Amino acid sequence: MVFSKNPDLHPVLLGLFLSMYLLSVLGNLLIILAVTSDCHLHTPMYFFLCSLSFADVGLTSTTVPRLIVAILTHRTDISYAGCLTQMSFSIIFGCMDDLLLTVMAYDRFVAICHSLHYQVIMNPHCCGFLVAMTFVASLLDTLLHNVMVLEVTCFKTLEISSFFCDPSQLLNLTCTNTLTHDIFIYFVGLLFVFFPISGIFYSYYKIISCILRVPSPEGRHKTFSTCGSHLTVVGLFYGTAFGVYLTSAFSISTRKSAVASVTYAVVTPMLNPFIYSLRNGDIKRAMCRVFKKQSHLVSVSSI
Repeated sequence: MVFSKNPDLHPVLLGLFLSMYLLSVLGNLLIILAVTSDCHLHTPMYFFLCSLSFADVGLTSTTVPRLIVAILTHRTDISYAGCLTQMSFSIIFGCMDDLLLTVMAYDRFVAICHSLHYQVIMNPHCCGFLVAMTFVASLLDTLLHNVMVLEVTCFKTLEISSFFCDPSQLLNLTCTNTLTHDIFIYFVGLLFVFFPISGIFYSYYKIISCILRVPSPEGRHKTFSTCGSHLTVVGLFYGTAFGVYLTSAFSISTRKSAVASVTYAVVTPMLNPFIYSLRNGDIKRAMCRVFKKQSHLVSVSSI
């Protein structure tokens, strides 16, 4: 596992990754704290947002701390078992991100197109079931990748052009024939890429069709504004995810592959809480109440 062999860049990389990791974890934990502490935000949309923030914390915590330790100790090697473990958890949380974005699109579809039945359809049992299914499907995806990568047994020492055990890099090193590899890639892509993207596109097709029937421009803007943050996160997530796989498949530049992996696994989870908090008045008000409550507790305890 390697990211940079230039020792002069290590302090810069250490500060960069440490700051991004802290911003990502603190931002997502603030989202979770704001939603759980404010009874006005105990709705399906914010329940899914909490789940997305949890997955983002898990994704960055799986990859970045190991990189920070590698920079500090100047050891970029990782054991085979450790690599598989890191890859498994990164797939679980990355796949949960993917599926939760689809669930959130479905939630917006029900809220806008079936607003009168929203509370009945998106009841607590349904929301819990949807989140549980994203976790089960992510475990299945991890199992499929592990079965494929476990066939990489003819390498005692290898180097990948990423800062963590990226499955897109490891799958290119499989010792099986290309036909088996290609069938696996298409199968996993169909299950965990095509279907979620299709669900998001269909949800927003119905949402846009419903919004166009709203008579006033102000009403259309107000209705669609609730989807702005989600669309931004969807574009950022899938844009960087496709960048990782395209650069690993077609680019011979290790630097490009590493930058794409960083954007997907670190930058995107870091930006998600800022996107939702800056564009969402409810989240900002809830965060203000949390900070005011904490400052009040500090002042009382000091007295």
